[in-house]
Amino acid sequence: MAQQSADDVYNHYIAGGWSDGDGGETFESENPATGEALATFERGTESDVDAALEAADEAAEEWRALSYIDRAEYLWDIYHELRERTDELGEIVTKECGKEISEGRADVIEAYHMVEWAAANARHPHGDVVPSEIASKDAYMRRKPRGIVGCITPWNFPVAIPFWHMAIALVEGNTIVWKPAEQTPWCGQIIAEMFEDAGIPDGVFNMVQGFGDAGAAITDDERVDTVLFTGSAEVGHEIAGKVGAEPGKLAACEMGGKNGIIIAEDADMDIAIHSAIMSSFKTTGQRCVSSERLIVHEEIYDEFKDRFVEVAKSISVGDPLAEETFMGPAIESQHVEKIAKHNELARQEGAEVLVDRFELEDEEIPDGHEEGAATAADGERSGSFANGHWVGPFVYELEYDSDLRCLQEECFGPHVALIEYSGDIDRALEIHNDTNYGLAGAIVSEDYRKIHRFRDDGEVGLAYANLPCIGAEVHLPFGGVKKSGNGYPSAREAIEAVTERTAFTLNNSKEIEMAQGLSADILTDD
Repeated sequence: MAQQSADDVYNHYIAGGWSDGDGGETFESENPATGEALATFERGTESDVDAALEAADEAAEEWRALSYIDRAEYLWDIYHELRERTDELGEIVTKECGKEISEGRADVIEAYHMVEWAAANARHPHGDVVPSEIASKDAYMRRKPRGIVGCITPWNFPVAIPFWHMAIALVEGNTIVWKPAEQTPWCGQIIAEMFEDAGIPDGVFNMVQGFGDAGAAITDDERVDTVLFTGSAEVGHEIAGKVGAEPGKLAACEMGGKNGIIIAEDADMDIAIHSAIMSSFKTTGQRCVSSERLIVHEEIYDEFKDRFVEVAKSISVGDPLAEETFMGPAIESQHVEKIAKHNELARQEGAEVLVDRFELEDEEIPDGHEEGAATAADGERSGSFANGHWVGPFVYELEYDSDLRCLQEECFGPHVALIEYSGDIDRALEIHNDTNYGLAGAIVSEDYRKIHRFRDDGEVGLAYANLPCIGAEVHLPFGGVKKSGNGYPSAREAIEAVTERTAFTLNNSKEIEMAQGLSADILTDD
């Protein structure tokens, strides 16, 4: 971070400059693997958000007057910086949000892929030429920027998701007010520095650090034309409800999931195990697309269970900066407690626990860390940690019942249920779709008919076959259905949320002729 020395408090970025705001309160970024404080940041207030929105409003007219290509030039500078600093920034992502180092680097790579797509799209055709019923007319569909876009982004992809939101919004001619997640302000600080280094005009990009109150001040303000939100279902639904009541304002929200993988009787077992492990435990299960339900056919259930359990028992949990680590820590102590409650709920509802590594063994804690214990609300030990927030895989099986909360409520951790099914693909889909969520899912099968049934009838926004249900690519839409979202606030579909479409028709004749046979004659009493 170049703004100040490491001992200082880092500021908001408003109207092209660094602002300490007027709140007076600060907060720290913490390394979830060690508990170490990384840096201190100003906590934004409603007044700070007001200043950022005022700056975005003042900058909007000049920014939208630039060509697509001129706007994209600022992003190309950021693209090159992200590429050149991938290893450095990947390590920062890992230190601040705890996911293992290959995922930290992938976060940065995904960010520059998104910037590359958005900036390159500036030179691609925009809008459509549409045939008119009348030969003398030309009809077009054009896009215009909506205005000010408020972006609220999560901690688990602290570099990638901000650029999912902001890169396209900026190229399309909008100005930005962004609140990074309070758990990952260091990544937010570095992104703001990149925009400053790129020389983006004052007020076009603004960042306010802080907590939910700052986010609410952004989403609730009438000057914000579109809200792009990625985060929890609870917050997203609240935002969507408020914004939906404001005429002309849009909210595109991508939220959580209770994602499932169907393992059919003809599945390639190696692919099935690999896909299930990746989907369940990458990022310590802290992805909105992580799988918490594995729906396995009875003919192969025992073999799948034995092999999956064997791998889950030996998954490498440890220092996220070490290349040999598969799972790092959970993000924070409150989240450890949440995972503990979900594990206990499964037990209470009759689950047969197959793997319980929630409380890691001492030798599994990374070297050089002093072990302690997290405490749940009831005062009982709720998880091992070593100044960090350590948890391991929790795997259980139980008979399917739609009323079981453990099969309906998202844990957002390394918590996964094995569910045996009998019958055909219809039964598997019935179980798979029996959730209020609809974000991601997968099927593992060698039968293309089953795969196509899942493609067509799986109630998800992101469907995979013979793959994990994680690993989206930036040029594809990303979002869900049902409780998982009301729009696609990322990838190419974000264009729909940050632009207005205008149908434009030009008459090239000296006469007026109307479509649908409507008479254009002007009749008078004479």
